[in-house]
Amino acid sequence: MSLIANIIWIIFGGLATALAWCLAGCILCITIIGIPLGLQAFKMAQLSLLPFGAEVIAR
Repeated sequence: MSLIANIIWIIFGGLATALAWCLAGCILCITIIGIPLGLQAFKMAQLSLLPFGAEVIAR
């Protein structure tokens, strides 16, 4: 069921949201101060691409 939900999510906006988070992560990683925020933005991109059935792990 989560596979079907993830496919529907990607079609209706998940891909655009993930790309926006990746772009924000790249912009934030330009400066030294923004690197921790950029790394978190990449984690948000992964979570926004496939949200159904994902586990949030603190690293």
